[in-house]
Amino acid sequence: MNAPVTGTEDLLYAVEDGIAKITFNRPQARNAMTFAMYEQLASICESINADRSIKALILTGAGDKAFASGTDISQFRAFKTAQDALDYEARIDRVLGTLEQCRVPVIAAIAGACTGGGAGIAACCDLRIGTESTRIGFPIARTLGNCLSMSNISRVVSLVGPARTKDMIFKARLVEAQEALALGLLNEIVPDVETLQRRALETAQLVAGHAPITLEVTKEAVRRIRRTLSRDEGEDLILRAYMSEDFREGMDAFLNKRTPNWKGK
Repeated sequence: MNAPVTGTEDLLYAVEDGIAKITFNRPQARNAMTFAMYEQLASICESINADRSIKALILTGAGDKAFASGTDISQFRAFKTAQDALDYEARIDRVLGTLEQCRVPVIAAIAGACTGGGAGIAACCDLRIGTESTRIGFPIARTLGNCLSMSNISRVVSLVGPARTKDMIFKARLVEAQEALALGLLNEIVPDVETLQRRALETAQLVAGHAPITLEVTKEAVRRIRRTLSRDEGEDLILRAYMSEDFREGMDAFLNKRTPNWKGK
């Protein structure tokens, strides 16, 4: 049974033969995520949890330049108060928590850049397939001077360990495909985008044919095993980053395409 493509212009959603697919559809902006797109992502995951006919979910980005390049920086223009920063990270934790707890296997088909919030989304997925051009990372120490949510930090540390997490963030570097495969950020690499989409569908069809309860309880068991920092444990860190002069400087520099002048305050 097929369902029509729904969602919005920026986020497409379709279901075919029990396989759901979400496409981040802002290729002109390297599929940067708006707040509305985050909310749609969470809403779709909740609907999948209620629809037992859906057996797997694929996430991908339109075009070949990016899976998702993080939160659209223009969304931060309205940040004025400490509560704005806390509300933003609470939103990210809630949305990505909903994705992580989606009952079906979630497969990320990653072409090109997968950065910031996009890398956070990928870290929530159960399987990640990339191409030779895939690059993954959190270059925030070079761009905005903000920080990851506590849940995102927990997920990345769980995937690659504390030392490599610090290496990635301190150096603000993007991990190339082969290294990402070795680190566990990718499960598989294919040559190009066409092969990527085909392989993601094949993988979704494979897991869709397996015992759903086995997959659900395994997924939940792994989630429970991983230690996740709570929001309360990280509020002081979030405020230190988002209320800093450096964050304002980083945002202005990014939007005006100049190099930020970090002051450490």
